[in-house]
Amino acid sequence: MQKKSGKRDVSGWLILNKPYDLGSTQAVGKVRWLFGAKKAGHAGTLDPLATGILPIALGEATKTVPFVQDGTKVYRFSLVWGRATSTDDREGETVATSAHRPGAAEVEAALGAFVGPIMQTPPAFSAIRIKGQRAYDLARAGEQVNLPPRQVVIDRFDMLSHDKEQSMFEVECAKGTYVRALARDLARELGTCGHVGSLHRSRVGSFSDDDAVELESLEGMDLAERDRCLLPLSRALQGMDEIVLDARQVASVRFGNPVLLVGAHAPVSLPVAHATHKGQVVAIGEVEQGQFKPSRVILPH
Repeated sequence: MQKKSGKRDVSGWLILNKPYDLGSTQAVGKVRWLFGAKKAGHAGTLDPLATGILPIALGEATKTVPFVQDGTKVYRFSLVWGRATSTDDREGETVATSAHRPGAAEVEAALGAFVGPIMQTPPAFSAIRIKGQRAYDLARAGEQVNLPPRQVVIDRFDMLSHDKEQSMFEVECAKGTYVRALARDLARELGTCGHVGSLHRSRVGSFSDDDAVELESLEGMDLAERDRCLLPLSRALQGMDEIVLDARQVASVRFGNPVLLVGAHAPVSLPVAHATHKGQVVAIGEVEQGQFKPSRVILPH
């Protein structure tokens, strides 16, 4: 029988600085092809018109995607004053204009109302599903899209610069926040309208711009050089409790079996933890009644 070729069991995180005008799904497909990886996925969609951090998981790293998706995000964006668009960014059609331009002090004073848990109505052009269809597909087809408001959490909202035409901001927020909606609502709060002119994501969970690789650079590398760009699975789990297992315990955990934790400092109960052996992540699970119970087993490669 002829052996199937082309795909590798490669695992790790590739932190891509997604270029402008490239969709997240396209970016994952491109990276998967460059690495010849059997499996790949990303931790949080980034708009095609946005740039910045797109964490891409290869192989066994896909099992850690939910923990990165739940991490804090940091965005830098420009808010262009005086024109609202159908998409809340510069690609949409103009739907409203205003001659009012808020001053820097007015903008600064308004930011506090957008920090903490707030209610936000997602943009009509978003990936949220309505009866099985993406909102942006319905909006492009000319249908009226009415999305209910949802609670999001803004940890920090800072103005970096301001002039008559646009302001630059940096926002730190939780999963589910739409920066385009934040810009739209801030402009409305200030008695005008506006849209996002540029958007860059500089952090997702424990990954930041410092970890990012340019797609153009990846394309110019050979396979060995690309592999050296991969970050270990453990980077996705920073801040999560770690349990160190011995070889006998690892053998049991590999089959999905719980193991008893012993020692003076062994935890009795943890809602989530990752187990390691010789610095390598072997499983993610919980500790209950002194036992580590794996829910995701990380296979060696």
